[in-house]
Amino acid sequence: MSDIQSFRQAVESFISARGWTPTRFGRIVAGDPLFVFDLRDGREPRSETRSRIMKAMAEFGETDRQAPIRIGVAGLGNVGATLVRILQKDGAELTRKLGRNLEVVAVAARSRSRDRGIDISGLAWFDDPVALAKWDGIDLFVELIGGEDGPAFAAVKAALEIGRPVVTANKALLAKHGVTLARMAEESGAQLGFEAAVAGGIPVIKTLREGLGSARIAKVFGIMNGTCNYILTRMGNEGITFADCLKDAQALGYAEADPTFDVEGFDTAHKLSILATLCFGYEIAPDKIRVEGISRITQHDIKVAAELGYKIKLLGIAERTSDGIEQRVHPTFVPKGSAVAGVDGVMNAVALETDHVHELLLAGPGAGGPPTASSVLSDILDIARGTRVPPLGVPSDELLPYRDAPDRAHTGGFYIRLSAKDVPGALAAITSRMGAKSISIDSVIQRSDLSAKAISADGSPTRTVVMITQQTLESSVREALGEIAADGFIVGEPQLIRIETL
Repeated sequence: MSDIQSFRQAVESFISARGWTPTRFGRIVAGDPLFVFDLRDGREPRSETRSRIMKAMAEFGETDRQAPIRIGVAGLGNVGATLVRILQKDGAELTRKLGRNLEVVAVAARSRSRDRGIDISGLAWFDDPVALAKWDGIDLFVELIGGEDGPAFAAVKAALEIGRPVVTANKALLAKHGVTLARMAEESGAQLGFEAAVAGGIPVIKTLREGLGSARIAKVFGIMNGTCNYILTRMGNEGITFADCLKDAQALGYAEADPTFDVEGFDTAHKLSILATLCFGYEIAPDKIRVEGISRITQHDIKVAAELGYKIKLLGIAERTSDGIEQRVHPTFVPKGSAVAGVDGVMNAVALETDHVHELLLAGPGAGGPPTASSVLSDILDIARGTRVPPLGVPSDELLPYRDAPDRAHTGGFYIRLSAKDVPGALAAITSRMGAKSISIDSVIQRSDLSAKAISADGSPTRTVVMITQQTLESSVREALGEIAADGFIVGEPQLIRIETL
């Protein structure tokens, strides 16, 4: 290793060990705020300058090397307050593990007077999270505000622009701006941690960025939304309706007053887009995900699934195909004996199929204050230890342009529920349309307990008909259903649920 390489390594180690920003090092040690940036760009300081800076670093001594890492937290909701509580309560144990103190020194939130169950009287208060992100009194900025734009985006950008490490739990922010933020972090030399953005307390980001860094991942799938999993679990176990389950979830704090983002699958889509980029090395593309939620799931669907040996789960699925990356979020029939079928309630699970370890399942609490704060703290510890990996697994300039698999190219089995007119020839016409598209039907179910007992607009009674297909192309199924609707033999929109063998 050359003298200049050794010098660069010494400077980077010094910065990482203290959690300093490059600007702070340049100002305090080198006398030039841009010194580290120039060094990273290839500048070779004179030997006299290198000697002076090496001496200055040495003079800080062991005591200063163990100076506390000063943390600023923006957002004091459930997760933010829990994080501050953990750092205040377990500080001694964390210091023992890390060898340095972690101190929350400043916070930003909407209300200063709100009782959060934590003592913030000795902390610097900021009304503006951007001002906190830029403040020289912190070494690391934690963003727990939420939202894909606005103050969250502005504050994270402000911190990264000056080379300050950032930890965030904001999946919406990363899904929309992840590539931009990763590039900013790489250019400024700052670390960007977001373990808590996907699956709460499950260490899936660290697993992908570090543990499976050399593996080729073929597929990632899982349960990524605790609200939906809670609702589907109770519908299956207790036989109650979607609406009643949702009402209970809201009362328990599992669902928002407006639950659309969760129950219609958008939350899962944001998380899936981040995982897909880490797995496959393509740019983040949440707008390319085909998304269906669970609001149309009924007890008809739950009962038939159970009788056929399945459970219904909302899955996010991304996989490599010969045509590109296929990403989809939708309710799914999963075999009762599969690993994900056993993940119930508000728990989450992420499964990875790789060339080295085959299938790996990570399961645990997917939301809530303690699990999410634990993941935030994990990122803080990594940054304090000087761990450096590209935020998105590979340098942002190496990310491939997103290549989307053709729409509806998915092949699999399907559950189809129709409200068919109870008139002669209706069922024969329906199955004929299926046959014309080369769709093989495994079974057709007509039972009185599944009957819709409704009357169509023309006065015809209707009957609920359920069909299970063999492996077939999704586009063929949808084309057949379109023709069946045009024939006038069904009422309303058919229910189509994919069957995964897993």
